[in-house]
Amino acid sequence: MTMQTETVELNGHPFFLRRWGNRDLPPLLMLHGFPEYGGAWADLAPHLAGHFHCIAPDQRGYGQSWAPDGVENYAASKLVGDMAALIDATGAPVTVLGHDWGAAVAYGLAMFKPDLVGRLIIANGVHPAPFQRAMAAGGAQSEASQYINYLRREDSHERLAVDDFAKMKQLFMGKMDSGWLTEAKKRDYLTEWARPGRLKTMIHWYRASPLKIADPGHPLTDLPDMPVERLKVRCPHLLIWGMDDTALLPEATDGLEDFAADLTRIELPGLNHWLIHQDPQRVARAILDWIDQS
Repeated sequence: MTMQTETVELNGHPFFLRRWGNRDLPPLLMLHGFPEYGGAWADLAPHLAGHFHCIAPDQRGYGQSWAPDGVENYAASKLVGDMAALIDATGAPVTVLGHDWGAAVAYGLAMFKPDLVGRLIIANGVHPAPFQRAMAAGGAQSEASQYINYLRREDSHERLAVDDFAKMKQLFMGKMDSGWLTEAKKRDYLTEWARPGRLKTMIHWYRASPLKIADPGHPLTDLPDMPVERLKVRCPHLLIWGMDDTALLPEATDGLEDFAADLTRIELPGLNHWLIHQDPQRVARAILDWIDQS
């Protein structure tokens, strides 16, 4: 399956896109997370491109897209606004697929721009309300999320880049099976991280987030208000979960049904946070089977 690339203007700023599949097919917007980029969908997209026109942008601050300096440029409303503009240019509604941080933008679109999203698919990503509850509880998810405190440091991007991104590689590849990362793919990631200023702006997504993390054993109570009615996903929603994820634990999705009445959960044993790379055919089959049944 041939990949095509182009740069488009969204809200007056350049964004780099990768595309797979015939443009006459229904659009599937694929939103990557940290520390990836639009090319991360190259494993999965060919398995879906017979059914969808797959569109994978480098999101704000990543890869070859617009990367303004300043944490204030990475508020969730601005990240969602970028992708809302892309959907408007593509033709709404679309199916949105988000992984990791891309899930945050995907949920934002579904919650706050419901006319733009026909279906929502999340692969090991979290809705902000259940995730905030889990991170604030002082339990296993709080412990698993402590790395976020490190990333939020003013100098984290500098520390992670030292010695050819040694700490970045450890963070990305350390705690879960990364056998899918070939030497060629490692070089591709290093190329993206090394673009001027990009590691800093990628990490700004963490710095801009209002979500709070408890110290293990010390629950937080002063949490931001997250009203259920405002944060509902009203379209059909599929959550695919690689059960061996050590960064996002199943408890981070507890109570998701309160926010998504039309929710289907599919658990994939033996896969972890990087499921879209580990077994893209299995992930694609889960997506296509769900769409056939919905």
